[in-house]
Order: sequence, then C-alpha cells, then structure tokens
Amino acid sequence: MAFGWMSSTPTGNGTELLVGIAVRAHGLRGELSVEVHTDSPDERFAPGAVLRARTAAGAPTGPLTVASVRVHSGRLLVTFAEVPDRTAAEALRGTRLLVDAGALPPPEDPDEFHVHQLEGLRAELADGSVVGTVRDVVHGPGGELLVLARPDLPDALVPFVRAIVPTVDLDGGRVVLTPPDGLLDAD
Repeated sequence: MAFGWMSSTPTGNGTELLVGIAVRAHGLRGELSVEVHTDSPDERFAPGAVLRARTAAGAPTGPLTVASVRVHSGRLLVTFAEVPDRTAAEALRGTRLLVDAGALPPPEDPDEFHVHQLEGLRAELADGSVVGTVRDVVHGPGGELLVLARPDLPDALVPFVRAIVPTVDLDGGRVVLTPPDGLLDAD
C-alpha cells in the first residue's frame, strides 16, 4: 500500500507553500492564467480564498482574494478581487501565489502527508542508523519518491511505499526505511 501525500511546493522559508504561479493575463477583464502547484486546487483557489503573492524576485505584492476560477486548456483562469483589468493582470506575470503552511489543516487520512511535513525528517534504518534527511518529495512515473540528502554521497531516491517506508513519525522527526538490497548503495 502506498502512502498518499498532499502537495503544495515549499518555498524554502518553511512558512509559505507555493500553490500556483501567475503565467499571463487572459482576456481583458483581469483574468490570470495560473500554473497550479498543488494537488488541492479546489481548496486553494476557491472563491474567497486569500493567497499571499510574491514577485518572481521574492518581493511581497500583497494579498490576493480569489473572486472566480475556471479551467481552460489545462490551467486555471483566476480572477482576483484586487485585479480589475488586463493591465493589472499583466503586472502580476510571474507572481508566485502562496499559502501559509501553518494555516493548512492536517490531512484527514493518517497515511497522507503534506510535502512540507516530510521535508527535513531524519531518514533512518530499522536499527536506528541514520542514512540521510528527506530533502524533497517528487512525482515519479511509478509513484512518489522521497529524495534523501546523504552526507558525502549523492542523493538517493526512495519509493514512498509502506513496504520501504513503514513508519512516518512526524512527532519524532523521522521516517524509518526498510530498503531492499542495493537501493541505498552509492553508484
């Protein structure tokens, strides 16, 4: 059985999670085409949701309140209450749309985790020996992979499945691994 995970991309500061990027203006009424970076777009971009906004350079631009949203060509078209027209929408091109990590409720399923909850956890074997730290979680063709940063070794990719990661101990700050032979060998 695989663990589930809920994605919103951490921004590196630990307090904000990237949920989308304003790609370009669409139409004349201030709609923005948004590249989604969350697996919960219905929640993050629901009308009335307030997002933090930062320019591509990281400067805050103020909160944005979702007024309406619709799907178009695989992306979301979002209208924000603070963006009255195309000119204002064009000014937001490249803006990173963020939510406060602390404001997110924990997943309802105990086998689901937000990516930011896993990042930084100590990765250890069943005998307690530390093999690295969870640096990232990535989508692989066969499922999710934990990216382990290992001292003096290249990163290792570990399938995020119960057979290999039987324990996720958020309170203890660790994941326990039971890797098959060769999975953690240095190449």
